[in-house]
Amino acid sequence: MVFWVFGYGSLVWNPGFEFDEKVIGFIKDYKRVFDLACIDHRGTPEHPARTCTLEQNGGALCWGAAYCVRGGPEKEKAAMAYLERRECEYDQKTLVDFFKEGEPEHPLLTGVIVFTSTPDKISNKYYLGPAPIEEMASQIATAFGPFGNNRDYLFRLEKAMFDIGHEDDYIIELANEVRKVLVVVPKEKKLPGLSDVSLKSSLSPIKSAKLSEAIAMDS
Repeated sequence: MVFWVFGYGSLVWNPGFEFDEKVIGFIKDYKRVFDLACIDHRGTPEHPARTCTLEQNGGALCWGAAYCVRGGPEKEKAAMAYLERRECEYDQKTLVDFFKEGEPEHPLLTGVIVFTSTPDKISNKYYLGPAPIEEMASQIATAFGPFGNNRDYLFRLEKAMFDIGHEDDYIIELANEVRKVLVVVPKEKKLPGLSDVSLKSSLSPIKSAKLSEAIAMDS
């Protein structure tokens, strides 16, 4: 069995598993939203982080990266086991069509796996649901877990989308709201990380170079 999986969050910059091919492209009728809780990675049960999931939205395009895993049952089984552990907050696997830039009418791939979450707070304990952007920004600016802080997840996603040439306006708006929260926090109370890096929605080549130097990729 050969499988493809679509990454739209941290998988874009840090897949974490052995893959054989990576293709930048998009899926249709989904948009990214920061409506999912993370309580064991970049947050805690008492102060959950917000991470992204997908919401169905007719006509929307969600850009990201598709990864192919081939090479025999053991390799494929290991990759899927890793993904299911990592994506444990996502309670469903959906099969989607994947499109490549310049070919929006004909999918490059069909049956691509994407991890998503049920938008129901009763059946899915990790689903937080939408909130005012100021409220989400405050939560993201202050959440912190064993693997780092929530804001760095958001800033790395912002940079990853810039790097693949498909910035997400929603991500940019949310990231800038987080920066506003961080500006008003007394300096001595700020947590270390990428929160002090200032990104803009439109970057010149010079700013882009500085951006790449300022932000280290996730390990």
